[in-house]
Amino acid sequence: MTKQFSFTKYENEIMADFRERLNKAESTEDVKKFFAYTIKSLMENIFGDKLDFRLDDVVLTTGEEPYYSLNERLLKVGEFQGAWSDSDLPRVLARLAGSALKRYRHLEKNPGKTESKIRM
Repeated sequence: MTKQFSFTKYENEIMADFRERLNKAESTEDVKKFFAYTIKSLMENIFGDKLDFRLDDVVLTTGEEPYYSLNERLLKVGEFQGAWSDSDLPRVLARLAGSALKRYRHLEKNPGKTESKIRM
C-alpha cells in the first residue's frame, strides 16, 4: 500500500483569494488568467523551487471533466510525477477548475454585463 499525500491544506490557503478573483472577473479571459495564476501560486507553495512551473502548464478547459489540461512537459518532471500519482493533487486541481468553470459559464451567458463595464 502506497502512502497518499494531501495538498488540501495548500488549496485552503489559496481558496479565499481565488474566490475573490473569480468574483471580480469581468470576462471569460479573466477567469482563465486568474485560474492560471492561482494554480501557479499553488504549485509554488507545494514545490517551492523544485518545480519550474509556467502559466501554460495547467490550462482551464470548458469541455469535459476535469476541466483542465496538463502540459506534457509538466508530466515529465520527476517531482511533479510523484506528487501527481501519490496525492490528491488531481482532485485539488479539479475542484479549482470546477469553481473557475462555473464563473466562466456565468460570464459566457451574460456578456452584456462585461460589455457595459468595458464601455464605461
